Amino acid sequence: MPLIKNDTLIEDSWVAANDDEPLPLAEAIIVSLERWQASRGELLARNGRLGLRLKSDQSPVLVAEDLEHFDLIALEFPKFKDGRAYSYARLLRERYGYKGELRAVGEVLRDQLIFMHRCGFDAFEVANDEALDAWRQAAREISVWYQPATDRRPWAAHLRHGGAAERRARSA
Repeated sequence: MPLIKNDTLIEDSWVAANDDEPLPLAEAIIVSLERWQASRGELLARNGRLGLRLKSDQSPVLVAEDLEHFDLIALEFPKFKDGRAYSYARLLRERYGYKGELRAVGEVLRDQLIFMHRCGFDAFEVANDEALDAWRQAAREISVWYQPATDRRPWAAHLRHGGAAERRARSA
């Protein structure tokens, strides 16, 4: 599937490792939570980058102590109505300080891209190559936000009061 990262359509260098098959020889692999839990030692011993894919019912709290081992975490959107991955993204960025790639996978829809970005996602697995233009358009549609988020864009109160609201929020 095409991947949008840094406003660009890129080739995905990560390989998904199926739970019931030997680990791929690829330099960068993504494993399920179940594979991570069953083969943690083997995965840590391999020489390469490691990613983790979490289903919508698998909270990052389950791997909070291991986040340093993952260069990428893919959070799944199984259907439009399931938004748990938004909360998980904010949890990873804000509470746990996760700095690696945070990828939205599954049903990643154009109308949700900018909101995913605001929650901390920085890569998006999309259905087709035309999604890049949709992403760029979505990124331009809203220029003023009412609340702060992980993307660090200035919000309305900050703009209105020259940063005083931001300073108050930090000191609280």
